[in-house]
Parts: sequence; structure tokens; C-alpha cells
Amino acid sequence: MSVTAVVGAQWGDEGKGRIVDYLAQRASLVIRFQGGANAGHTVENEHGVFKLHLIPSGIFNPNTRCLLGAGTAVDPLELCSELDQLKKASIDVSNLIICSRAHMVMPYHKLIDLYEERFRGKQKIGTTVKGIGPCYADKSARNGFRISDLFTMDTLAFRQRLEHILKVKAAYLQALGSQTEGSENSPLEDLLNIDNIIAQLQSTAEELLPRIVDSMTLVREAIEYKEHILLEGQLGVMKDLDWGTYPNVTSSNPTSAGAFSGAGVPPQYLSDVVGVVKAYSTSVGSGAMPTELFDADGESLRDIGREYGATTGRPRRCGWFDAVAVRYANWLNGFTTLAITKLDVLDTFDELKICSGYKNKKGEVYKEMPEMHLLDDFEPVYETWPGWKTPTTQARTWDELPKNARNYLKRISDLVGVPFRYVSVGPERTQIVVLDTLGVG
Repeated sequence: MSVTAVVGAQWGDEGKGRIVDYLAQRASLVIRFQGGANAGHTVENEHGVFKLHLIPSGIFNPNTRCLLGAGTAVDPLELCSELDQLKKASIDVSNLIICSRAHMVMPYHKLIDLYEERFRGKQKIGTTVKGIGPCYADKSARNGFRISDLFTMDTLAFRQRLEHILKVKAAYLQALGSQTEGSENSPLEDLLNIDNIIAQLQSTAEELLPRIVDSMTLVREAIEYKEHILLEGQLGVMKDLDWGTYPNVTSSNPTSAGAFSGAGVPPQYLSDVVGVVKAYSTSVGSGAMPTELFDADGESLRDIGREYGATTGRPRRCGWFDAVAVRYANWLNGFTTLAITKLDVLDTFDELKICSGYKNKKGEVYKEMPEMHLLDDFEPVYETWPGWKTPTTQARTWDELPKNARNYLKRISDLVGVPFRYVSVGPERTQIVVLDTLGVG
């Protein structure tokens, strides 16, 4: 039996879906433990190229059950659309199940997300406007709806509760809209109409109701039967609600600690934590990113790596590998190993840089993460490493990687303080080097 958490060690978009897709070939259960449709996992395998937003990346293994855990924010309409896309690609989706305790992203959550982001103006967070933040806010304020509420949509109690909440939301949106340019074109009366909302939810019932389960029983039995379980997170530590670049963060906890409550797995059963990192750094949205590049190297990373958001299509901010941030992620998550992705993106560079520290305006160098609100006052301290100037995409063993690539990977491991086991050299499932753990330790 093994329970492995796969979490992002940077700003998200590290390639977690690619690693989960690989590891899920021997897993019987994959649990998505937080987040919603506000970010995507791109998976490329023998079935094609897929951008998953809600569905766990283990869906391509027909023997793997895929669970949307209690900590997720499930948009019923988005989920049905994603299921339809997979069905059209002849993917068996019968093994997708949903925890009855997962919260629903309601149509008005997207409206609130949009209006709030417009209202922030220059102070905007850079959300995907998928309603995830407002959904989690309602969950905490005890004004949310769980996915199990789909069973009671035709009851008077459900309608009365929704009517009350819609009155509150309408007043809030009208107040925001009266002060927000561009909001006058949004017909709130139609968008907040209770019959329209119930009709939208009812359109998903046939697809989703048979998938709703008591996940506690399912997870407990999987552990008791010593099955292989993967816990899949979304985004990365630097977008964590508590430990990330607040307020430019997501509204949940994509750390290994967040996996326990989001998946319903007791801490003592966690056997491994795989920290997924790119061989460089990327981020989508606003917030501090010390190694961000604004030069030709940054453009090359973006173009070669096809660094555009899977959910929004927005160009990602690109920079050199930030060992300070990943060392910080290691402490918070307790990584047992690293999975380093997109090494091949660096194949054509003459030289590479690794950020080993941050320097403030006084010239003081920090090797550990300072307070997040101070990050804009720091600049990276770089080490320069020679490139390898040869393709790595055909490498399948450690010895087949160029010497300079091996040295670069070892240095990352030394600085972060974690050994690595997986090195991705391309998007396809087979383009991976799997080692006995190398590096620190």
C-alpha cells in the first residue's frame, strides 16, 4: 500500500497532470483534493492531448477510480462539458466519482468573480473568473451548496434557501456594478433568476447524480485493502492561501497538508510526497515572481515551452529556476522526492541560471524565503551554469542525459535539499527518465 501526494512546488503549471498520468498507471485510486476549474493539467499520451480542469489526471487508466474530493470546488456545468469532451475522444469516464461533500460553484459565483475583479481595477488579483474564490468564500461563510444538494433541487427547502442567497448576491452585485465600468451590460435579473439557475443544475443531474458517493467509506476501504492511492493537487505552494504570495493566491491549500482534509486521508498513511517542478519557473496571474525575465531568454522559455495557460490561454510569466522558492516549498510539504519536468525546453540555451538567494536593497542576501510582502524589494542572486546544446527528448536513462544536464539537475537537488527521481524530457508519457533517487541524501 502507498499513498502518494503529488503537489506543485512553484507557482502552478509545473506539469503535475503529466506526472499523475504516469504514476496512475499503477494506482487504483486518484483523488483530486482541492481547487476547481480555475487551472488546468495538460496530459499527452497515446489517446491524444488533453487539458483537464476538474477531472483527475488518472482518468486515462480504465482501472483507476478518479475521485473529486471534499476539498474541491465543482462546477457542475464545467464538469459535464469536460466529461463530454473526453467521451468524444472515446475515453472511458465511468470511473469518475464525486465526494458528496464537495462544494458547488454556482452560476452567481462566476458573476461575483467577474464583478469583483473589475472593481479592483489596478489592484486586480488576476483570477480566471471561474468563480472559485467566491465558492470557497461561501463555503467558509456557510452559505454554500454541496454537490449532494443536487439530490434536493426539487424540494421547497432548497428553493427557499437559494431564494434567500440570491437576494443577498443581487444586492452585492448591484452595488459593485453601479461602480464598475462595463458592468451595465450584464442583465442581473436574468443571470440571477432562480428558475434559470435550477434549470441549469437540473441539466447536469442525469450525468452527475450517479457519480456522487460517500468518499470516506471508499477511501477508508482503499487504505485497508492496501491499494495504491494518488492525491493530486492543483496550482502550487506559491499560490497557497496561507503560504503563497498573498493576496495573489488561490482560495485553497495545494500543499501536502491540504491533501489530508481535502481527500479525507489521515496523515499517518501518507508514504510519499512528490514535489513537481519545472526545470525553470513560470507563473500565471499577478503577484511576486523574483526570477521573472523580460528579455529574449524569457520569450524563448515561453515559446519553446508553449507556456500559455491551459484554462485561460494567457501567456505565462517565465524565469529561471528559483531554488529559494522550491526550498521553501520543500519545508512546507516535506517532499520525499522531486519530479523535474520540461528539461528539454532548455536544450538550446547556451547558458542557464539558477537563483540561489535573494538580495535586498541593502545588499543583504537571503537564502530562505522572506516575508511575502517584501518580495518586490528583492532581486535574485544567480549562479550561471553551461547549457548542453543537444536534444534530451530521446533520453530514457540517466546516462543518456548530457553531462551538463546532469550537473544542472544535481545542483537543483543540492540547493533545494531534496533528491529527485523523475525527469521529464517531453510531453508524452514515455518521455521520462526514472531513476533510483539521485541528488541529496
